[in-house]
Amino acid sequence: MSRRSAVARVVALLGWSLLLFSTQAAWAHKPSDSYLSIAIANGGLNGRWDIALRDLEFAIGLDADGNGEITWGELRARHADIASYALTRLAIRADDAACTLQPGAQQVDEHSDGAYTVLALAISCPRVPEKLTLHYTLFADIDPQHRGLLNLSVDGATRTAVLGPQAATQTFELAQVSRWRQFVDFAREGVWHIWIGFDHILFLLSLLLPAVLVWRAPRWQPADALRDSFWEVFRIVTAFTVAHSITLSLATLGMVALPSRLVESAIAASVVLAALNNVRPLILGRRWAVAFGFGLIHGFGFASVLADLGLPRDALALALVGFNLGVEGGQLAIVAVFLPIAFALRRTAFYRRGVMLGGSLLIALLAGIWLVERVFDLTLLPA
Repeated sequence: MSRRSAVARVVALLGWSLLLFSTQAAWAHKPSDSYLSIAIANGGLNGRWDIALRDLEFAIGLDADGNGEITWGELRARHADIASYALTRLAIRADDAACTLQPGAQQVDEHSDGAYTVLALAISCPRVPEKLTLHYTLFADIDPQHRGLLNLSVDGATRTAVLGPQAATQTFELAQVSRWRQFVDFAREGVWHIWIGFDHILFLLSLLLPAVLVWRAPRWQPADALRDSFWEVFRIVTAFTVAHSITLSLATLGMVALPSRLVESAIAASVVLAALNNVRPLILGRRWAVAFGFGLIHGFGFASVLADLGLPRDALALALVGFNLGVEGGQLAIVAVFLPIAFALRRTAFYRRGVMLGGSLLIALLAGIWLVERVFDLTLLPA
């Protein structure tokens, strides 16, 4: 294979990757979650399962009159269908014996991303379990990104886990609370959140795209040394990490609170501004400062994931450290893939015009649509 042919293959692969990523970003910029709480005390088990109405609408249809709004009457009329749909996708075993799940009265609750139906669960097991096994497949057939965020309380001691297609079956030894297991679960959640948090990724990419270039008016020119590009990326990622770690900690500990709609709108605006700065640079030498400033806003977005878990105080520190390290690991994985390819292609017109300028305009367009959606509470793109 000739060198020119090899380069062409790399360029084509990168182009298809960008196209695929852009398509995914347009269709799924908000992850799907449910919240499952199980309490074991005095030999009895009970539970609560919060499931997003928007996900149930997509799966089984709740809006009977098709007017775009789900009323309490429409929801109540489908209670049996909702319970049947959900409970066929959750199995609980106490040791080696199956437990039965009986739904209670229906309720509705609000989380940071909208309205959820609440299923109260009466859980009957043949005996008091020493280990509990959960098999969770909710929405697995229609949304591989869906996660069930588990809060398991045993005589007042709480542990957490993330359920979903990647870890559908999990077993918990009830005699002990494994702090290491909790830490790993939160770290994995942090990695997963950054990888499917398309607004966070697009903001980071908007800052990384010019890292292998140098602005020499009136155009971008290729950087001379990989070392310079590496240190530029290092400053950007470090500033973003420090900033969102600060606000993630403050928000999760309840010291600072901002409205979710304001935070999500500001995150979308940060992506728009960072992308447009690549098209017509206004800030060049201090892009790490931009990463830090907007990273403070992104931290509040990360915090909403932990806040919706309703964690007890004794699990917050562990959740913060594990989740933060997971986010950083996810970011470093993106950088490790991006930087070598971008540096190898930096001299090509494909990178400077197609990826850098064209990609930045596409990012700005997508983020602009998200901004309008979030500010005016509209739905312009499929969820």
